[in-house]
Amino acid sequence: MGHHFAMVGLDDRPGPPSTTTALASRHRHLSAGERIARGKAARQQVPRSAHAGLEPRVDGLDPVALLEEQAGGRIPELVPIRHGRMLASPFTFFRGAALIMAADLAATPSSGIHVQLCGDAHLANFGAFGSPERKLMFDINDFDETLPGPWEWDVKRLAASVEVAGRDLGFTAADRRASVLACAESYRTQMRASAGMSTLDAWYDHLDVEQLLDWVQAEVAAKRLGKKEAEEAAEDVARARKRDHQRLLAKRTSDVGGTPRIVADPPLIVPIEDIVGPGEPIEELMRDVIATYRETLADHHHPIEEFEYVHAARKVVGIGSVGTEALIALLVGRDERDVLFLQAKEAKASVLERFVGASEHDNHGRRVVVGQRLMQAASDIFLGWVRMEESDDPRDYYIRQLHDWKGGAEIETFRPAGATLYGRLCGVTLARAHARWGDRIAIAAYLGKRDKFDRAVADFASAYADQNERDYVAFADAVRSGRIAAVTGV
Repeated sequence: MGHHFAMVGLDDRPGPPSTTTALASRHRHLSAGERIARGKAARQQVPRSAHAGLEPRVDGLDPVALLEEQAGGRIPELVPIRHGRMLASPFTFFRGAALIMAADLAATPSSGIHVQLCGDAHLANFGAFGSPERKLMFDINDFDETLPGPWEWDVKRLAASVEVAGRDLGFTAADRRASVLACAESYRTQMRASAGMSTLDAWYDHLDVEQLLDWVQAEVAAKRLGKKEAEEAAEDVARARKRDHQRLLAKRTSDVGGTPRIVADPPLIVPIEDIVGPGEPIEELMRDVIATYRETLADHHHPIEEFEYVHAARKVVGIGSVGTEALIALLVGRDERDVLFLQAKEAKASVLERFVGASEHDNHGRRVVVGQRLMQAASDIFLGWVRMEESDDPRDYYIRQLHDWKGGAEIETFRPAGATLYGRLCGVTLARAHARWGDRIAIAAYLGKRDKFDRAVADFASAYADQNERDYVAFADAVRSGRIAAVTGV
């Protein structure tokens, strides 16, 4: 499949404050008391207990048809890999079914208070990464679907993922409910804590891995967590610190005539020269791409200026993203050991757009970057965006470092106590992210001191896990019948 890369005008370069910024300032004109009143009024309109419900689907919503629709705009030869990964279990299916759940969430009650949503806040989309200050932090790490919308949607997707994962792991119903309740409670208590903070304290609030490991040790001391799980958590942190550019250089490249080149591993890694059309000036085009992306970074001197493009390849990543274009690029600095790996991921319209309205950003790469900067406590200094044309088809990308101390928990090894603790960590982290852009005071007032919302969300999570299982069966049936093509084990 040939591609023609060309640059498009930079109509999405940073400029005056956007309407998102204007929306974010709405509650600044209200006193704290007025914001509390706003939250309590919302509670009267939509009781917390109303969040327990999951309405029956209407208009013949077909989950398989939604996946087929998504496949239409993806790289055809990679779509079966996406389906094969989703087929592995109900949890992997859930991870790839953000559009299906968005359609279901659109029919659920909403308090009317919006935040910057992650849009895909499941357990596997949280993890560790290195901050610009070289601290290892724990935060949300996927923003492909980010968009302003009802804060409840992120909480419900996270809670449902705890329940779905627990079922996959064979936990009892009581253990699963305890994990979901802990997740929802931690969101509520952190949001209430954030509501009591100053504006800057709420923005700067974060969770670093030292705090995370302290939590783990406290759980061990309370005998809610075993020493083996604490050791596994420490090992996860140690692995994250080793996931850097030097490791990638050794693992993913070989020396060709004195120059490092990314090694092919088809279909997961395909060098760019095997993708673009014959005769294309690849190096010149990629340098143009990087130069254009550079303009979305800092106005002053930036480290990217000291690196030179060397090679690129297409790399299949994740589950939900498989089939969208994802490129990795190798750049070299002062010498062949001074390397930088960038990842350019195609950004399509958020799955939330059809339910909450289109993004204000014409470039979906910029949409992702803006959302990430709003929600994360600290963001990659190489985070930017670009637009490219491929065969006269404009495609938006966001760009970031490929590996920079990134790591995540091994969810498939969780035991009930570990899953409960991890659910709490994710709940706290999601609340901090929502508190930065959203009206944390109003949300905290809506949630209240008691566990009514927690119990409602736990009921919802159980009902949605049932729905997810039905969707998974329908999906598996579609694969068996030949309606959906799937390649497993890749």
